[in-house]
Amino acid sequence: MTTYLKNANFIDWKTLEFKTSSIKIETGMNGKIEFINEIPSGTQDEIIDCTGKLVTKSFACGHHHVYSALSRGMGAPKKNPRNFYEILKYVWWTLDKCLDKEMIEASALATAIASAKNGVTFVIDHHASPHFVDGSLEIIAKAFEKVGVGHLLCYEISDRDGYDIAEQGLAETESYLKKYQGLVGLHASFTISDDTLERAVLLAQKYNSGLHIHVAEDKYDQEYCLRNYNQRVIERLNEAGVLKFSKSILGHCLHLEEKEKELIKNSNVWVVQNSESNLNNNVGYFNSRGLGDNIMLGTDGMHSDMLRSAKSAFYVGQGFDSIDYPGVYQRFRNVHKYLSTNCFSGDGDNNLVVMDYDTPTEINQNNFLGHFLFGLESKQVQHVISQGKVIVKDKKVLTVDEDEILQFARDQGLKLWDKMKTIDVDE
Repeated sequence: MTTYLKNANFIDWKTLEFKTSSIKIETGMNGKIEFINEIPSGTQDEIIDCTGKLVTKSFACGHHHVYSALSRGMGAPKKNPRNFYEILKYVWWTLDKCLDKEMIEASALATAIASAKNGVTFVIDHHASPHFVDGSLEIIAKAFEKVGVGHLLCYEISDRDGYDIAEQGLAETESYLKKYQGLVGLHASFTISDDTLERAVLLAQKYNSGLHIHVAEDKYDQEYCLRNYNQRVIERLNEAGVLKFSKSILGHCLHLEEKEKELIKNSNVWVVQNSESNLNNNVGYFNSRGLGDNIMLGTDGMHSDMLRSAKSAFYVGQGFDSIDYPGVYQRFRNVHKYLSTNCFSGDGDNNLVVMDYDTPTEINQNNFLGHFLFGLESKQVQHVISQGKVIVKDKKVLTVDEDEILQFARDQGLKLWDKMKTIDVDE
């Protein structure tokens, strides 16, 4: 079924040009939109009246963690973390060890719903479930497709849980890449052996993919690399071939020296900024100086609200980064550039968001960025069209039973929290 948006105040996401028109939306992967003067009379297709609403390209997330969806409200860890490494060990590595099939499915469905309701129709995710590796990515993919959200997934390969689980991560990645678009995920340099790193790079090369890895999120990553490899993290990754892929994504990149930034700038890789997660973990502040323009925004599993991530990047950046109104909007939209230049599917022109933004002041092409930062919020998302299909209408998800899924997620969350109590955090 074709969908028509009637009397839309359309904002071109690239030029910020405003245009009032009705819009015909083509369905399917990477579909187009057509501006029309009149909607065909007597049509049986869906017509959404957008009078007084803003319509623009929907949003996308450059770095998410589905596996953290059931963590909200969980109890304190058995041991109080004293640093970033212990946050990983006592919180996130304890949680991911407990994930099973149902928990992963619940996490993915809940994340997809939250994304959709926030106007996010494409998510790049970085998954970990070391005691349920086989088939985990397809569970997430099917959950996202059920809701109607596009995806680019990877499994977080790591040696931290031993050789056998690293081997399973490599096998799961290859199995998934045979059927789906995706990336080769690595946790971070300090949990990756040379052998695993080399095999991951070869896997990315074999399937014309790229690497998705956390980089220098904390000083510990650099200290470990210098101590064990006599190199800094980016030097090690560059030598291994990670930076030769235009599809590679480097997460965080907080603690880098100028030489490392220069290596990144002179490559075609992408950096993804996650300001709120950095604040939450007290690991430092993102500084884009010297990195080039290939910077996009993520949430790092904190939430699924990209408008919120953009505001955080701007506000934090006032004291620690070189960022202005156009700059933060560019980072917010750069994920689309990453996806299109690397020929990934699912983020075409027929991904749109309709916002009920009742502004008390004039909004136009010249002042839109001021409204973007200080006015637009996810609560104003009224309708969401993903790949030409309406998946959210009047703030309600149409593709799945949201109440049923959230109850399922709550049940699985309690199960997860109980299971976490049985884990020996020092194993």
